[in-house]
Amino acid sequence: MLSVVVPCYNEQESVAACHARLTAVLAGMEAASRQSAASAPAARGFSWEIIYVDDGSRDHTGLLLAGLHAAEPRVTVVSLARNFGHQPAVTAGLAAARGGAIAILDADLQDPPEVLPQMLALCRDGYDVVYGVRTVRDGESRFKLWTAKLFYRVLSHFSDVQIPLDAGDFRMINRCVADALLAMPERHRLLRAMCSWVGFRQTGLPYHREARYAGSTKYPFWRMVNLAFDGIFSFSTVPLRMLTYLGLLAALLAFIGVVWALFVRLFTHHWVQGWATLFIGMLFLSGLQMISLGIMGEYLGRVYTEVKQRPLYVVASTLQAGAGRGKT
Repeated sequence: MLSVVVPCYNEQESVAACHARLTAVLAGMEAASRQSAASAPAARGFSWEIIYVDDGSRDHTGLLLAGLHAAEPRVTVVSLARNFGHQPAVTAGLAAARGGAIAILDADLQDPPEVLPQMLALCRDGYDVVYGVRTVRDGESRFKLWTAKLFYRVLSHFSDVQIPLDAGDFRMINRCVADALLAMPERHRLLRAMCSWVGFRQTGLPYHREARYAGSTKYPFWRMVNLAFDGIFSFSTVPLRMLTYLGLLAALLAFIGVVWALFVRLFTHHWVQGWATLFIGMLFLSGLQMISLGIMGEYLGRVYTEVKQRPLYVVASTLQAGAGRGKT
């Protein structure tokens, strides 16, 4: 079975089009599987399900998803109690998925469902993770393209694991990878980095990323910055090491300044005078201290969040595929 996890947040303009394209692709894959089974009885069969996760939408997304569930018995709708964020919503979908292969696809249709057959073929060739690599990104400004490119390269540079460049959450994973991700309890999640951390056989699949079908992006600039911080501070201790280097540099500069001041006072007729140098030095060292406290605070805040052991998300209700409404 192929499970397709589709997180949704205020996507009422895109849900119907996403479902139509996705089911058309899955129906085509199912028909191709039947033909293969007819000509080669040893061929593997194919079935599918779709798990929509309503991440606390404030528009009519939840009602539309309930209608899709009523019309298609292979659709599951998981409704979260509030907006927990994209990464927890995807995790909720992974927990509800039953398939041996699981695809992650956003509802805005920027990541085309038509790529799924190629991903499944690579999974059947033995790859445990097949991630989409964005070669072209339509409908995005130069600033967005530049910041996205910078984000992936900074994240890959600082991370302790090698994270593929230009690869988002659009991917297909097998059951063992999904179980490994679900066994990781951290609250500040970046699934693309977590997939790299767990290992297994992985490969990239280049694809053309389309413009949003409708609506506005759910990842504006500051949310992308927060996502980058989550990736850096959750998968690297490099910022802490940088504090040590900055401290050593500040101490070296201070030592050089002391030697220079003593030299000009003892061996010349001049000496260090004026408050400008002292004022600039105080500002510089104070800035280093504030940056150091901020970085340590980021790590301490994450420790505080993890220690509380709150659930990653809260499910308000579940419309199970082939069943009625169940409260959780």
